[in-house]
Amino acid sequence: MSRPKGDRGQVLSSLVAVAAVVAIVAGLLVLFGTRGHDSQADEPSGATTPKPSTKPTSGPSTIAASIPGPSSEPTEPATTPPQAPSSTPTTAPTTEPSSQPTQPPATQPTTIPAAERPAAEIYNNTSRKGLADSVAGRARQAGWTVAGADNWHGKIAESTVYYPPGMLDAANELARDIGVGRTKGALDNMKKDRLTVILTSDYAG
Repeated sequence: MSRPKGDRGQVLSSLVAVAAVVAIVAGLLVLFGTRGHDSQADEPSGATTPKPSTKPTSGPSTIAASIPGPSSEPTEPATTPPQAPSSTPTTAPTTEPSSQPTQPPATQPTTIPAAERPAAEIYNNTSRKGLADSVAGRARQAGWTVAGADNWHGKIAESTVYYPPGMLDAANELARDIGVGRTKGALDNMKKDRLTVILTSDYAG
């Protein structure tokens, strides 16, 4: 049974409408799909956020390299070699200590003029004969006046020039002239106006 022409026209028009809708939908899908690819294509390839590198940088930073770091080795202090002590003192002592005690300056013996010298008597207290006369001659040659020479009896310790008060200097001078080593105050039995010389065995002159 055949349909009328009016029904055919409606079917064709429906098919055309469906095809148009399908075409529109397909076009929209293609359009949106293309725009999505274009938006990704417009972004530069290097614009992606870089990920942090897991591998540490091998070289030091240029900033850190410009700043000198502390030396790893300890710096040894400079040592100055000690100077050898000088063998000679810089300043000499002003005075050297004396090893011997200071002695008073020797005084010159007093010389009594011959006219002012007292007389002397010379005695021999040894067994040597002529000793008193020999020493008397020596005293005269030295300028002394010898009033007598004889032997002395008694015990005398050593050769001595005896002097009365006030004649010590004269006794010392006479003792030097005849080589007697001791002077002593006159004994009670001796004259008080002259010197008395007694020679014993120690006399070497």
